[in-house]
Amino acid sequence: MANVIRHTLTAEELAALALSLAHLGAGPQSVTARRGLRHAFAHLDLTDDVIARTLTTLTTPLPTDVARRARVVANAITARLVIRIQYHDAEGRLTFRDVEPVTCLVHGEFWYLVGWCRMRRSVRAFRFDRILSVESTDLPARPHLPQRYLPFQRRSGTGRHAKALTAPRPPAGEPAA
Repeated sequence: MANVIRHTLTAEELAALALSLAHLGAGPQSVTARRGLRHAFAHLDLTDDVIARTLTTLTTPLPTDVARRARVVANAITARLVIRIQYHDAEGRLTFRDVEPVTCLVHGEFWYLVGWCRMRRSVRAFRFDRILSVESTDLPARPHLPQRYLPFQRRSGTGRHAKALTAPRPPAGEPAA
């Protein structure tokens, strides 16, 4: 029997693991890796619809074209480089944006790139399925703390709105989204 180490993962660790899993696509280790991620979530309340959908998304391979874009973004995060994206928003508007990528995450059934949008001068979350193209630039991105850029964090407290999802406040000196 294999040894099992129990450890609660941080939001940053989960985001990094999830993005790494996205790179595996349907590769030889992908099934084992996704099963491991499901085990990491074993302590969660899977009767919570948002958590259950998120877990399903995390453990489903990304389409090849989306996985390719995710790799470009992940490499830019590691190298701290600005990326240029062609983005199709929910209203159908097409924009080109320079983004300082901070992290990638999954919420519900969608993958998101979270970063500092230079066009909007604020934190933005971009759905990967709406990013039509992404390319790394040679422009250095400022270092950002991922925990300050993770949207969809649960509010603390009790009552009806305790499970509402919210975006955190940006760091001092950066404008609100």
